[in-house]
Amino acid sequence: MEYRKLGTSGLEVPVLCLGAMTFGEADEKSFMHQVGCDQQTAFAIMSRALERGVGFIDTADVYGQDGLSERVVGAWMAQAKSRDRVVLATKFRFRMGEGPNSTGASRYRIVRAVEDSLRRLQTDRIDLYQIHMQDLDTPEDETLRALDDLVRAGKVLYLGASNYAAYRLTDSQWISRTEHLHRFVSLQMQYSLLVRDLEREHVPVCRQFGLGVLPWSPLAAGFLSGKYRRDQPPPAGARLDKWKARFADFDGERGWRTLDAVLALAKERETTPAAIALAWLLAKPTVSSVIFGARSLEQLDDNLRAVEVKLSADDVTRLDDASAFELGYPYKFLANIQKRW
Repeated sequence: MEYRKLGTSGLEVPVLCLGAMTFGEADEKSFMHQVGCDQQTAFAIMSRALERGVGFIDTADVYGQDGLSERVVGAWMAQAKSRDRVVLATKFRFRMGEGPNSTGASRYRIVRAVEDSLRRLQTDRIDLYQIHMQDLDTPEDETLRALDDLVRAGKVLYLGASNYAAYRLTDSQWISRTEHLHRFVSLQMQYSLLVRDLEREHVPVCRQFGLGVLPWSPLAAGFLSGKYRRDQPPPAGARLDKWKARFADFDGERGWRTLDAVLALAKERETTPAAIALAWLLAKPTVSSVIFGARSLEQLDDNLRAVEVKLSADDVTRLDDASAFELGYPYKFLANIQKRW
């Protein structure tokens, strides 16, 4: 397993990170209802991943319901005695419970959220604590000072952001620098061959401030896994069979053109479409680790093949061209003058 620094921090992480969003069988109140796996399967997946060198797990308090995913991960670490072999990442921000202070990124909420996550995860520290989305109702300096306190107290080791606008991320980095606060070292964002929007602003910001990018949904909710075909409905039971609006986002000429390029390259390299899609992300210089999900050992093994694939510059260009997206203004205007997009 290859390791990389998480941004410009001193922390080394494997290039693949196991996403735990599907761990645990969520009930009908959860958006993860009927798309997860049971605890026994989740345990087997985490154990196999660790054996293969994937000692990096990402979860969140809101995954499942009532902290279900965190509880499953915590129970596995306790049973497997694996805590010190895992870089553990979780997130806070979205609603957990009732009342006005059960959501958001205020100091009040953060202090409560971290204690709840520590208890569910059965650990004394969180290696990477991430805000799940920016909070427009809370000043950024309040959020950063509260997080800085957690680092100084040893409850959290590193800080990360997710689903941030580029301007807010830049503001955050400036506040941390000028106020001498611990800063975000990573940015977790949706990033795949079919969702490349962050290349406009976020990738340059991460490059400037030394943040490592952690892509989520690298297979575009499974669209790039090879199980979908043009002019055919999604396979029964697949995530995009349930999430029909999401399927519609990819069910267009660009989506199928991109998938065709992935399938062709996978055939040439005698590997899987998933491995090609993940390897494309790993070829991007700001990417530290790619977060992938698995609901079965078969899916896990399929995704792990990505570390065996080294795309050439021509391969990357071929996939870039197939998945080319509309830059929009002012990026297209700028690109006509300086070829950086």
